[in-house]
Amino acid sequence: KAQQGFTLIELMIVVAIIGILASIAIPAYQDYIAKAQAAEGPVLLSGLKTPLVEAISTDGNVAGCVDVTGAVEAGSAVASVAYDATGTTTCAVTATYKAGLGAKVAGKTITYTYTLATGAWACTSNMNSEVLPKNCTAGGT
Repeated sequence: KAQQGFTLIELMIVVAIIGILASIAIPAYQDYIAKAQAAEGPVLLSGLKTPLVEAISTDGNVAGCVDVTGAVEAGSAVASVAYDATGTTTCAVTATYKAGLGAKVAGKTITYTYTLATGAWACTSNMNSEVLPKNCTAGGT
């Protein structure tokens, strides 16, 4: 009589292989999702750079660092964007991420700071460095 189908041991081996592959794939997928969620903040903040610099140059100081009318200030991962004219020389815009996201992104912030004297933007964040954009530094907000 010819054997038909698979034996139990063959099926158990296939299930074990699938389990091993899943244990590797799931954390990689979660990192991929966290990077995608983290990418939304810099996109929103980058869209504010030109209007804020125009407002600052019009005022001649960072008092122009105010809420930009009509700007997108929230998204699927970003809960809010806040503006802060810190002192008289810098303007900071901060994106705060929603709480229900992955652990590397949830509740974290990313801040773009414009320095009037140099005309340069700097990016800082308290987010995990694995998911931060390359132009951003971890550790501060």
